[in-house]
Order: sequence, then C-alpha cells, then structure tokens
Amino acid sequence: MPDRSIFKANDIRGRVGVQWDADDARAIGRAWTQVLGLAPGSALVLGRDMRTTGAELAAAVAEGVRDAGVDVVDMGLASTDGLWFASGHLDLPGIMLTASHNPPADNGMKFCLAGARPVTARMLTELAERTDALLADPAPPSGPRGGLEQRDLLGAYAAHLHSLVDLSALDGQRLLVVADAGNGMAGHTLPGVLGVLPVELVGLYTELDGTFPNHQPNPLEPENLRDAQRAVREHGADLALVFDGDADRCFIIDERGEVVPPSAVTALIAAAELEREPGATIVINTITSRSVAEVVAERGGRCVVSPVGHTYVKTLMAEHHAVFGGEHSAHYYFRDFWRADTGMLAALHVLALRARDGRPVSQLVADYDRYAASGELNSTVADQAATMDAVAAAFADRGRADRVDGLTIRAQDWWFNLRPSNTEPLLRLNVEAADPATMAGVRDEVLALVRAG
Repeated sequence: MPDRSIFKANDIRGRVGVQWDADDARAIGRAWTQVLGLAPGSALVLGRDMRTTGAELAAAVAEGVRDAGVDVVDMGLASTDGLWFASGHLDLPGIMLTASHNPPADNGMKFCLAGARPVTARMLTELAERTDALLADPAPPSGPRGGLEQRDLLGAYAAHLHSLVDLSALDGQRLLVVADAGNGMAGHTLPGVLGVLPVELVGLYTELDGTFPNHQPNPLEPENLRDAQRAVREHGADLALVFDGDADRCFIIDERGEVVPPSAVTALIAAAELEREPGATIVINTITSRSVAEVVAERGGRCVVSPVGHTYVKTLMAEHHAVFGGEHSAHYYFRDFWRADTGMLAALHVLALRARDGRPVSQLVADYDRYAASGELNSTVADQAATMDAVAAAFADRGRADRVDGLTIRAQDWWFNLRPSNTEPLLRLNVEAADPATMAGVRDEVLALVRAG
C-alpha cells in the first residue's frame, strides 16, 4: 500500500519504489473514479511530465481508470497548465502525473474536476482511504472496460494562450528572450507558444530529461536561476523566463540579470488587467508583498486574500469572479484560463507589456517593487508547531499575529510569515520590510529562533 504521507493537501508526491509504485498508481486511478462518482462511459483526461517513471505510472493510472469503465483521453507529455487547458477545453476531470520541482526519484499526481476546477483536501483524504481499500481487496471489477484515446492538444493549448493576450506590440521589435526550461516540460511547450512569435529565443536546457542534469527545476532556489541570469548578461537579452519542472510557474529575470520578485510580476499583470477591466477583483495570498494590494487599490481594484495553495486561490477566484490571481511562488492564475495557474500565459503577458511600454523590464516593474523582501527561506525543524509557538511568544508584543496560514506577525514597517510546507518537512519564512536593514534584522531574529533547536 502507498505510504499515507504521499497524500498532501493538494496533490500526491513521493519517492517511487519506496513510498508508492505502479500497483498503487493503478489503484489510485480506479479510486479516483469512485471519489468523483464517474459512471461507466464517462471520461477523464490524463497527462504526464518527462520524469523517468512517468510513462509507467501513467499507463498504470490509465489501467485503473479503465477498469472502472471510464474512458481515458491520454494527452501524453504535457505541462501541468496544458492539463488544466485540456480539462477546461474538453470539460473533463483530469489527472496530471508530475512531482513539479521535487527531486528526480519522486513522482506524483495533481487532480482537477471538469473545467479545471480545484479538488479539496477532503477528496484527497477519501482517495487515500479508497486506494487502501482497493489494494486490500483486489477483486477484479465487473462490467466493460473503458476506452483509451490518444490525443495531441499542444497546438490547441498554444492557440488558446495566444488568443488571451494582445501580442501585436511584438511586431517589429524582435525582443531577445532567454528561456530556461530546466530540462522540464517548458521544453515541450516553448516551440509552439514562443517559437512562433516575432522574438529571438535563446533556449537553455530545453531537452526533456527527468534526471535534471543541469540544475533542479525549482526556480525558488537562487542557484537554479544563475544560468539564466548569466545568459541574459552574455547575450544582452531583454529578459529571461525560468520555468519549473511541470512548467506551471515562471520566474522573470530583467535585462540586468536581476530576478524580478513574483509579487512585482503579480502587480504588473494586475495593473494591466485592471486597465482592461476597471474595478475587477484580484486574488493574492497571505505572503504576497504589500505593494500588490497598494497597486490594486491605486488602480481602483479590489484584493481578496487567500491562503497559499492553488486549491484555495482557484476557489476564491471562482467565488469572487476574480480576473487574475498571483502567489509569491510565481503561480499566476487567469479567469479566462479557467481560473487556473499557467506560467506560460504569465510569460506572454510580460512580453506583451514589455513590448507595448518600450522601457527595459527593470524600469517597467520599478513602481511595483516597493519593499525589501527576504525571499523564501527554508528550515528543517523537528517540531513545526512547537517552533511556530516559540516564535509567536517571542514576538507577542511586537505586532498583530494571526494563524490564517501558518504564523503571520504584522507591524507598521514589517511583517513575516512562517508556515509549514505542504510537501516537505520544512518551515518556510518570508519577511518584508520598508527598508533592507529592518528586513535583515527581523529575518535574522526569526531564523535564529527557528534554527535554535
């Protein structure tokens, strides 16, 4: 039976051959049809990334789904936002085989309901229980098996993205763009999305390779951005795009080779969306920079704050009919993309805004990057809850505290958030302040408490 710890709040992730295997994947596929209440003859869409275990696990999932009499539309290799597209385009529930930015030996699954709608944590708990039950009683299912259709949706995905952004300002400019795929799924989608545009593309690590021979596909870690930063400077590029393993996130690097904070990208796109749709709602998460809410208010919009995680953001976007949402981790959500996150669409927006404005990216985002931020700092701790309690006690009289999403302390000139990872045994710290010295002081004080044990 699969290790229960692989079932996270929003998805499945774990070490293949240690925590789960193909037999477990087959049972999970069948169990998911039960959780959704899919009747024989209905269908779901399935995709996978380039991880070395992806083909075997995807085949096993398809077998489990078909055992339940449910048809599988298999799109093969796909980015996660490609799977969200397929779910919305076909109005089918979906399963994506991916472990995002996790190490090469891991794999996992992301799920959605028809129309790319989010699943709930309760559904993942039920999935774990039903999977265990099927493995404990492996009686063969009755009734006819579901069918299998192979379907290439990459062209339709690219065409849909292009339809959502006015790219006309790119004509005649010939921007030079570095794109680091990290040997992940952006290498699959870049030719169809950016390769057909009037830009000059410098591709880094675009070959699909689930062993990640060049760097880990996690752009939150600064060392994984350095190759793209170096390439921008060497080529004199206008900007760089850096994607994670399943290409649903995108980091932006400006023409100087400096990283643009994801909150600044959120504010940039939010301002453009509010220009297009005055008074619209923007969803941000609890650790997005204060600058985003300020920019949205200045432009007549409204902010709704969500806990960290795509399930929460997508749910609030639907509730408030939000036009756009952004997270500190470079997940960007668009109402017209079924409220799902897509790094590639965010990249197209940045390219279009850069071309329309004409100024370098560093100047384009300058008004949206107003505070000093630590970035996300990870610490492994033995007892996450006790550590957060100790930090809360130390800052009890220094700011307003809440536990909406981990521990947040807010003072007049600074704030920090300390929260447990949903996928790893870590506490994640984010600090923001009015100036670098204040940020560094708060950061160092919190880290000393977190790492004291």
